Amino acid sequence: MSWLVSLLVLSVLIFFHELGHYSVARFFGVYIEIFSIGFGKKIASFRMFNTEWRIAMIPLGGYVKMKGQDDSDPSVTNYDKDSYNSKTPLQRILILLAGPAANFILAFFLFVFIALGSPAILSPVIGKIITDSPAFIAGLETNDTVSAIDGRPVTTWEEMSEIISANQGETLDLTIKRADTLLHVSLTPKLTPTKSIFNEDIYKPMIGIGSAGVTHKLELTPSEIIKYATNQTVFASTMIFKGLQKLITGDVPAKEMGGVISIIKITSDATAQGWMAVLFFAALISVNLGVLNLLPIPALDGGHIMFNLYEMFTRRAPSEAILIRLTVAGWVILFGLMGLGLYNDINRLIG
Repeated sequence: MSWLVSLLVLSVLIFFHELGHYSVARFFGVYIEIFSIGFGKKIASFRMFNTEWRIAMIPLGGYVKMKGQDDSDPSVTNYDKDSYNSKTPLQRILILLAGPAANFILAFFLFVFIALGSPAILSPVIGKIITDSPAFIAGLETNDTVSAIDGRPVTTWEEMSEIISANQGETLDLTIKRADTLLHVSLTPKLTPTKSIFNEDIYKPMIGIGSAGVTHKLELTPSEIIKYATNQTVFASTMIFKGLQKLITGDVPAKEMGGVISIIKITSDATAQGWMAVLFFAALISVNLGVLNLLPIPALDGGHIMFNLYEMFTRRAPSEAILIRLTVAGWVILFGLMGLGLYNDINRLIG
């Protein structure tokens, strides 16, 4: 059942992506021939708004077939008034941007729903203390609660970690709640080897404590909800961009890359944790779809945007031969990345 939920979530995210393209294309008067969720042989279809809406056999993607535009054959063009090719480069760029934009907007609203549900967040309650660490030497104890650092109130483990990680070798004054007593403890974070979010070996200031796993509900005002959703969307987008950059530079090994099986498995695992976890991972995957589709690969939205930018600035479209070669190269790169992700997924599944 959880795998069905995963496929449903992925299909909904793809639907919104394609709906972005569809809506802006229709706004500019482009005739939409097909709106498909999935690839391959169609399972079901119906006609509405003069478009064929279909569900296809392979539910791992989707597409909007616009008149005069065909990724599988760039030489197919049409300059009728209602065709994609008849529109200005700027209009085409807006149509292309609408898909990724829809994913970012959807992620934002998913984070809003998460915030409305008062998600559980880690409290700054100390669990394990590493022997001979700054926290151990300063006399911190398990179940101590960090309520402020240098007079700055701390309400979550993340807030506390950010302050400590930003330390530049200065002594910190921690306000500690121990039972019913408030204590002030001074300590200096120590550069410690650890792993980054991308599984890199790094050094960062730490005080040698682990979380006790205590959580509390995050109660937010309407303005704080908007801020929370915005920050989460921006943070997720930034992390994906950084991750891609590190993959390209080799800072993160290619074996860390996941494919569609990883996406389905993660969403499936989240299903067992409740609707809040499903919404959270759906938001992350939605941002992922938005970012990846902006990559300058000819088979993706980002590649088509590059073609249109070229036409906008040079006042001429790329030649048909160049379009065909770059599109074929784009599909090779895209299928290569998909194959690598699938290979890594299978390796993880077999241990």
